[in-house]
Amino acid sequence: MSNTIAVQKSPLPDWLQEWWPVILGLLVLYVPTYYSLSAGLWNSEDQAHGPIVFAVVLFLAWRNREYLALSPPPNTPSPLLEDGSGEGELLQSSDKMSNKGKSKTSPILGAILLVIGLLSYILGRSQDILMLDIGSQIPVLAGILLITRGAPALKAMWFPVFFIFFMIPLPGLFIDAITLPMKMAVSYVAENVLYFFDYPISRTGVMLQIGQYQLLVADACAGMHTLISLEALGLLYLNLVHHDSLFRNISLAILIIPISFTANVIRVIVLTLVTFYFGDAAGQGFAHGFAGMVLFLVALTLIMGVDSALQYFVKPRTKV
Repeated sequence: MSNTIAVQKSPLPDWLQEWWPVILGLLVLYVPTYYSLSAGLWNSEDQAHGPIVFAVVLFLAWRNREYLALSPPPNTPSPLLEDGSGEGELLQSSDKMSNKGKSKTSPILGAILLVIGLLSYILGRSQDILMLDIGSQIPVLAGILLITRGAPALKAMWFPVFFIFFMIPLPGLFIDAITLPMKMAVSYVAENVLYFFDYPISRTGVMLQIGQYQLLVADACAGMHTLISLEALGLLYLNLVHHDSLFRNISLAILIIPISFTANVIRVIVLTLVTFYFGDAAGQGFAHGFAGMVLFLVALTLIMGVDSALQYFVKPRTKV
């Protein structure tokens, strides 16, 4: 005679039942932060990529949500026999699995990271320092993962946690120090490329003179914020394609920087030619906004092209 045990199934997913207190705490902490961002910083041209980065973080975390489960999956086949002879083995196996999961957690390191993150949040929120306020999410989330699920969960979730970095506004002095040399370099290359094709162009600093028109290479065209956005795009591409070759991943991550520079040069050249042929109104109107989309399309195309070229330098693995 077999005994049937009725288990009432909750309408909520298992991981959500176990994580709702953590999710509630994170909402209490960071909903005011994101409300401030949506009403202020994200409305500026320099930080317009912020909502996209946030959406990507949520998407990547959702893809790996199974690593958030604090208990074994409920659909695990049961070795319990009809006569109950396997019940002891099942309970023993379950205990081993539970103990194994507990031994992988890192409560001390996780608590240290969590305290650092909370202190950073308190300081950033009270003093209106967005870099600390937004950046506190990285140690807070890493600490929570280490405390609850240990290194395996943090290893699975490291990229979405790391990707929050691209939402952090960097100090203005640092941005200005990097942006000016980048604009000078982009202007110099764009001028020489167009001059090579016999266009009447000259340059003074970051000011391009083509025909009767003058164009100022602004921060949005060749600044640090653009480089950060393109670097985020490249690293996201790397994470999605997930190559097995370490050489290929590192090489492409390094080459994203010159790829971003090349994409910026192409954007400036396109805007310069639009202005030269169709006038200043066309260059500063719809074409200027559309050039931003062209920038990312060109960058993505270059990244995929370089990635395809790198495969010829990677020794293919022999499958047995």
